[in-house]
Amino acid sequence: MAYFPVFLSVVLTIRNQSADIEKMLADAAASISSLVSDYELIVVENASDDNSIAILKKLAGENGFPNLQVYALTKEVDADTASWVGLENALGDFVAVIDPLTDELGFLPEMLNHAVSGADVVFAKNQQQAVQSLAYRGAYAIFHKFYQWLNGIHLANEAPQYRVLSKRVVNFILQYPQPAVSYRHLPATAGFARVNLTYSAVPRIVKAKRLGDSIDRGMLLLVSTTRAPMRLVTSLSLFGAVANLVYSVYIVVIGLFKADVAPGWISLSLQQSGMFFLISLVLLVLGEYILHMSSLSNEGPLYHVAQEFTSARMTRREKLNVEEAVSESFSTPLPFSKRAS
Repeated sequence: MAYFPVFLSVVLTIRNQSADIEKMLADAAASISSLVSDYELIVVENASDDNSIAILKKLAGENGFPNLQVYALTKEVDADTASWVGLENALGDFVAVIDPLTDELGFLPEMLNHAVSGADVVFAKNQQQAVQSLAYRGAYAIFHKFYQWLNGIHLANEAPQYRVLSKRVVNFILQYPQPAVSYRHLPATAGFARVNLTYSAVPRIVKAKRLGDSIDRGMLLLVSTTRAPMRLVTSLSLFGAVANLVYSVYIVVIGLFKADVAPGWISLSLQQSGMFFLISLVLLVLGEYILHMSSLSNEGPLYHVAQEFTSARMTRREKLNVEEAVSESFSTPLPFSKRAS
């Protein structure tokens, strides 16, 4: 197996997985400990309803796992926001973001190999996706096509959630006003050296995604990652003005050359329906944009950490203590009697 002399942070987001937490962390620790010189496991507990927090506290105790950090959230948030909680608290040279239910941990060495070789961002997409409802799949396809048309990138294919980021990418994202939102798309659009990989693995558990939450998240991404929505507002306004002008000319022409038309009825009806349609579209996009701007100035943080605790043992500190002890043993002068002998 490949070995990398780096410090790796692994971010795992969980919710209501109390029965599988211990095995999940054991598998992760066993795979990663032999892969890198040092590591940390960062678990973001996404407001579970079960006893996940109690189990994590036990696993972080004296007889538990080393190098474990736990951040328990007060309310459930989306996957990107939960991942960012771990990312902004990571200390490693590289940070891997993994969904333990859908992402294959065994593919991490291949990703890390590219990251160590110079890639700032390494994405991995599983070719086997969990089956969702027809309504979700339809909305999913429409959103990604529209997002690709606006931004030139297909989020699901070119920026999947399974990724390895260098520390400088994380520091760059931290400069944005809403890093938890920018984290989803920015590593693939900011000009970083990136590698896109694919693998095939059966997802462990099929998670049914909620269409309403996904639509809300998609609208937030659309209005926060590009100026295109505001350009759409101005384009629709311009189109409405031109269409209204052309239609006015049409009304004049009809009035001049047609004598059997009910006075004003057709033109008024069509003009009202057309203009109200355009106004509705403009208000929709403008309203979403205003909601985003107000969220930047009025709302609080997207998440709040209720509890935070770390492992009783940290191998990084133990290694530092050993190195210091060895250094002191060589630097401490021997007594004169021992030197003489």
